[in-house]
Amino acid sequence: MIRRCLLSGGLALLASPALAQSTGIFNVRDFGARGDGATLDTDAIRAAVKAAHAAGGGTVLLPAGRYLSFSIRLLDKVTLWLGEGCVLEAADPDIHKGAYDLAETDWPEQFQDFGITQFHCSLIYADGARDVAVIGRGLIHGKGLRREDPGARWHGVKDWQPGPRLNDPKEQAIQGQGIRAIGFKNSRNVLVRDVTVLQGGHFSVHLLGCTNATIENVMVDTDRDGIDIDCCRDVRVRDCIVNAPKDDAIVLKSSYALNEKIITENVLVTGCKTSGFAMGSVLDGTYKPSDYSSTDGIGVLGRIKLGTESNGGFRNILISDCQCDTTRGILMGVVDGGVLEDVLVSNITLRNPVNHPLFVRQAARLRGPKGIVPGACRRVAFSNIHVTGANGRYPCGVAGIADAPVEDVTFRDIHVMSGGGGTAEDASREVPYRREISLEVTFMGALPAFGFYARHANNISLRDVTFETTAPDARPAMVFDSVQTARVTGMVAPVRTINSSGITLDGKAL
Repeated sequence: MIRRCLLSGGLALLASPALAQSTGIFNVRDFGARGDGATLDTDAIRAAVKAAHAAGGGTVLLPAGRYLSFSIRLLDKVTLWLGEGCVLEAADPDIHKGAYDLAETDWPEQFQDFGITQFHCSLIYADGARDVAVIGRGLIHGKGLRREDPGARWHGVKDWQPGPRLNDPKEQAIQGQGIRAIGFKNSRNVLVRDVTVLQGGHFSVHLLGCTNATIENVMVDTDRDGIDIDCCRDVRVRDCIVNAPKDDAIVLKSSYALNEKIITENVLVTGCKTSGFAMGSVLDGTYKPSDYSSTDGIGVLGRIKLGTESNGGFRNILISDCQCDTTRGILMGVVDGGVLEDVLVSNITLRNPVNHPLFVRQAARLRGPKGIVPGACRRVAFSNIHVTGANGRYPCGVAGIADAPVEDVTFRDIHVMSGGGGTAEDASREVPYRREISLEVTFMGALPAFGFYARHANNISLRDVTFETTAPDARPAMVFDSVQTARVTGMVAPVRTINSSGITLDGKAL
């Protein structure tokens, strides 16, 4: 069933957006750019973009040099080409004379962070454009971008008051600042290819409300999010390297940033590598460890994830042939009322995950308009996944809530090697239950199984799955708590059930 649903969007996934319909090359130096790293070249680059657009489409070339700039807005049928030896540096309004384009005004109540909605305050952006691209072997250095933003502003926030969002003093203070390296909003036929982003701000490459987009052979080495796909359809993320120790590497969202529920669907993530090393150390090849421990004290992020924002939900998603090194594991779910369905994760290598290698989560944060109800997670499949160096405290798992269990999840040909070390106390501990919470699951602490833990779930299948530990572990391999129907085949290991029914091990009821 999952395969049929994935193939239903196959034709769209095979299409690839073309470069802008070029009628010529527009060299920014012909428009007055100096490329000396000291002169602001914003006006020259903008002039070249406008000339290319006026000509019916074209390619704006930044040849070798260091170009200091504030916001560059791309227009229909314009390709920005960062040539070999080019560095496009994000200017700093605290140092340089000028500012980024002002953030868009928006709705009085927003259910996601400021940066998820505001795109005009980017280094490179497009809004409502067609046939736009950023390509080339050059480097985007987000040196002058900001990585923090004022956060969400909605009725669930203490002391929230309705009114224009930009009346908030914290948001007024960020006006003129840049928060993103590349952002495309409400655009069609988008291509980002071959470029490198160092220190990309709050978001490095961010798509919102886009259709038919490709992000290919891109390297991102940053200290916040790497690649974000939000409320988009027909997107391919291929052969990218993303190092993001302090936030998510590749993340799919379906926020309320366009003031309506929009599903993220028909997305392919393939051939990518994510990691959580110190920022800049993947780009320079040193792969230095990061000392970041996050707010939960566990360690780096750098993961592949679905569902941080999940108002609209997710459908027809394929994640395949990826490597994840020294990151958090692959996490997916919905917490804001959307529906996640028909997701396939296959052919993955996870080395040294700092928390749960694979996890599906349903919760009820419900950050959205009043009256929404919990959504659903169903029809998810993990296959051919190899995990080594896992933290023994955090097994793979599935966790729903009592009024919205996770359903129809399959694990096949999964091999996990963890540190083990679980105690008898760990095996008997009561796992905290939190219904109204974000997607992160580390609040549960050390789980009472060393391999797999499921709670509030229906119809779970595990076949040819092995869980091994490098140190003795007093916990059972698997625990099923409040689960209705689970089939385990091809595995000999202790299993514990709590308030569950229909649990079978190689066809024998437990």
